[in-house]
Amino acid sequence: MKKSKKIQKIDFNNKRLLTILLIIASIIFILLAIRIAFLQLIEGSKLQAKASAQQTTTRTISANRGTIYDCNGKVLAASANVDVVSVNPKNILYSDDSVVPKEILASKFSELFNLDYTETLDKLNSDSSYVIITNKAESGDISTLKAWMEECEISSGISIDSTINRYYPHNNLASNLIGFTGSNTHGSWGLEFTLDSILAGTDGKVVMLTDSVNSEIPNQEKTYIEADDGDNVYLTIDVNIQSICEKYLAQAVSDNKADGGTVIIMEPDTGNILAMATYPDYNLNTPFTPTSSSILETWDTLSDEEKTQTLYEMWNNSATQRTYEPGSTFKLITAAVGLEEGIVETDKAEDFDCTGIEKVAYTSIRCWKYPQIHGKQTLKEALGNSCNPAFIQLGQRIGAETLYKYYEAFGLFEKTTSVFYGEASSNFWDLEDVSQVELATMSFGQRFTITPLQLVTAVCAIANEGVLVQPQIVKQTVDSSTGAVTSTSVVEKRQVISKETSETMMDLMEYVVEEGTGQHAKVSGYSVGGKSGTSEPLDGNTDEGYVASFIGVAPVSNPEVVILVALYDPKGDDGHQGGQVAGPVVSQILSEVLPDLDVASSTDSHSNDSSNLYNTTALPDVTNMTTSKAKEVLEKAGFNVNISGNIDSSTLVIEQTPKAGVKLLDGANVFLYTENNNVKTSVTVPNFKGMSAAQAINSANSKQLNVVLNGTGFVISQDTASNKEVEIGSVITLNLSAELDGGY
Repeated sequence: MKKSKKIQKIDFNNKRLLTILLIIASIIFILLAIRIAFLQLIEGSKLQAKASAQQTTTRTISANRGTIYDCNGKVLAASANVDVVSVNPKNILYSDDSVVPKEILASKFSELFNLDYTETLDKLNSDSSYVIITNKAESGDISTLKAWMEECEISSGISIDSTINRYYPHNNLASNLIGFTGSNTHGSWGLEFTLDSILAGTDGKVVMLTDSVNSEIPNQEKTYIEADDGDNVYLTIDVNIQSICEKYLAQAVSDNKADGGTVIIMEPDTGNILAMATYPDYNLNTPFTPTSSSILETWDTLSDEEKTQTLYEMWNNSATQRTYEPGSTFKLITAAVGLEEGIVETDKAEDFDCTGIEKVAYTSIRCWKYPQIHGKQTLKEALGNSCNPAFIQLGQRIGAETLYKYYEAFGLFEKTTSVFYGEASSNFWDLEDVSQVELATMSFGQRFTITPLQLVTAVCAIANEGVLVQPQIVKQTVDSSTGAVTSTSVVEKRQVISKETSETMMDLMEYVVEEGTGQHAKVSGYSVGGKSGTSEPLDGNTDEGYVASFIGVAPVSNPEVVILVALYDPKGDDGHQGGQVAGPVVSQILSEVLPDLDVASSTDSHSNDSSNLYNTTALPDVTNMTTSKAKEVLEKAGFNVNISGNIDSSTLVIEQTPKAGVKLLDGANVFLYTENNNVKTSVTVPNFKGMSAAQAINSANSKQLNVVLNGTGFVISQDTASNKEVEIGSVITLNLSAELDGGY
């Protein structure tokens, strides 16, 4: 009986234990049920969306960025499809799911895409799930990569995607104007940035399901949203004219040891900008790599912050982002205001008196010619002499309030347009702060700053019968989908001066070039007007140095272009005066640009033709003649014949340098080439500037080059830059003028 009682006690205890366990299990079950219900009913939609997001991959379909063309349809900036190779370092697997060694991948990638092995390995060892190996892979390299992946049975982790890359076929051409795009293909600088809403378009996308290693799940429905490509933009820039400007600007900066320079050419009646050049420039395809030797000399010693600042300065467009004192070029504005207000006449005798120093309040202001004086002058003579005291006197007659009214009308208090990246604002005194000294200095263009484009725009108004037009850089846009063309209209802002005042100013500007300080800007066969300028650095900024500039208009009777050349801190042998330093550059550029624009040569040329002093003969065509016959013909015509090598007299001439038809001086060098000997030699073009005609001819002969002489006196410009390599026998056109005193 005792045994039975013990068993009953144990059974009782077991039942109690089971009951407790059952209760615990029930509680756990209830809690699980509550949790499941919570996840299903309350958190269900959120978790479902999260799971869907983890399994869904959205890939961007890049829109084609619009192409930028010049006014004649030449490509300045375009986009091309390229392949991007990227990896997920954590999921690069063989087909058997084993991990591919990072060292093998780094070695293959660096070999295939010409990359640094260490940098590539660092990328593969990163914690990122998306690493770009290269974003500019060639199609041949992609084929090699795919074949290698197949051979090695690499199943996942390496992606090859097609994207769009921006490229610039002309490299440095108009670089500071055009700007560049960033890694996201959107504009980062210049017109690429300000026109981004037109060029960029709208990206599309494709939405798909992927597995745990981010591989696409087959046989699924994908969602496509097509990309809307950007529109194409045609600029007003002319590649030929831009190239001419950049060629002579670079030469002028080098010859005058300047820190840099700017050239703008604008049509006065339309506002179309035909060229906008800045030097130093940079290669748009590698915008983060300096190309200027002056920058490269110290680049490696700069801190990261200094490098960034240097790049910003290199990218800047000095035509619109830099302000400067216009100097005596601004006397054109003062003269135009005086004439329009009836305060002055062009030829009134002894209207102004220059004693070398003009005393204004507590300040003595010197004329640039001091200690010499200009004496009694008319307005025409004062402008031709660039006399500061005369324009101080004229400014005092006009008064600050009236001058400011015209400054505003000329657009000098506002930015020219919103199209230019980072366009700077002018800096004038407040009218109430203009004392007699400020009135005096601003009358001849100092102690205030404007942008080069603001000055060109104002002078265009003077040349355009007094009508101010807005500068234009966009000629038209073309819709990429429909081909619809939207042309930019001329924006006439206001009548600033009368047509009569405009015509008078044209006569005065022509006088400056023909008789005054602007004679270095003469162009043989064309009437040119203009004004030189030399501005001093502002107080406290003496390190910036002088700015030598010249603004010109051609032809005077019917202006086709207004041109400004500005050189910053010239330190060459010719000094820093605008007439001597910038004037010849204007002559060089216009000597090529005006014929390029089909502007008829003036029949009333004020320059004598050097052919009156030196005999010239048209070069006959001797191609397809035997060498003996060709030599006979050329020597009879007075030319010096050069045939390389030992040539049989019966060998035919297949080419000649120079080409037939050009008028050459007696004794000019002619080079003949045959099928057996057509190797051409190059020579370096000398700097003819300042040489007499005889000296230039002798210098050319020593290099076995030929020259064409326009005008008499001394060489002021040449159509081929000095130090350039050209073919032996090439013809260099030289413009000559009388020995000049440059002035301001």
